[in-house]
Amino acid sequence: MTLTERESDARLAVTAARAGAAVVRDLYGGRLARHEKGAGDFATEADLAAERAILDVLRAGRPDDAVTGEESGPRGGAGARRRWLVDPLCGTLNYAVRTRLVGVNVALRVDGETTAAATADPFTGEVFWTDGTRARLSTGDGDRDDDGDGEEKLTPSAASALVDVNLDPPFPNAPGFRAPSLLADPDFIERFRPRVISSTLAVAWVAAGRRAAYVTDGHLGDSVHFAAGIALCRAAGCTVTGLYGEPVHTGRGGLIAAADPGTHTALLAMVRRQAQKRA
Repeated sequence: MTLTERESDARLAVTAARAGAAVVRDLYGGRLARHEKGAGDFATEADLAAERAILDVLRAGRPDDAVTGEESGPRGGAGARRRWLVDPLCGTLNYAVRTRLVGVNVALRVDGETTAAATADPFTGEVFWTDGTRARLSTGDGDRDDDGDGEEKLTPSAASALVDVNLDPPFPNAPGFRAPSLLADPDFIERFRPRVISSTLAVAWVAAGRRAAYVTDGHLGDSVHFAAGIALCRAAGCTVTGLYGEPVHTGRGGLIAAADPGTHTALLAMVRRQAQKRA
């Protein structure tokens, strides 16, 4: 892919994420029907409407591409080279109880590589995006001037010492690793402060320097939830691996996305120590 193609895809990801975010924002606070998925999970009318808005943008811009939406499932050939991954409202439980901690995720996978991605915050108007090389924050309305007004480079930082940990079950690596146990580790208590916003918006915050790290268990390959955040962190220069230090999407799964190598090394040691204790 050329740089021009990558940027064009990235701009489309931003446009699609903004379209979904506008729906999420407009429907916030209303009485929304719930659609049960089982095991305590559900979608609201906002999830469904936001996904439709995103898919409309993607179909208009890239009608031949395959798409996987969290709510509508996969469309297009199973072996398609180009596939968009859409999470229209990450943080549905937060949203349903009127908590404004949600994200809208759109990512493009080409031959197994995420080449464009965007995470939008519906309530701040911010969009974190990457073309696979650059990682940027857009704070404008999408009409960017030639000099880049309204955009800034994402710069990771561990200065906050805030680490977001996904505490949602299931925990595929249990009993070797359970996310809640990490918070009780003496070294974690001494060095970090836990945060749990229950939205992958926090992964984008690692790229932006608002979190020192993000940790989750689970198998995240082609995940509509995590593809955008992982791409953002990689492009921003974060240290990103699986739960035990292996390349992402290999081994036992999971994710440690850290602002710098030192933070990553510290968290990796805690995870490994927890596994050793339970071996």
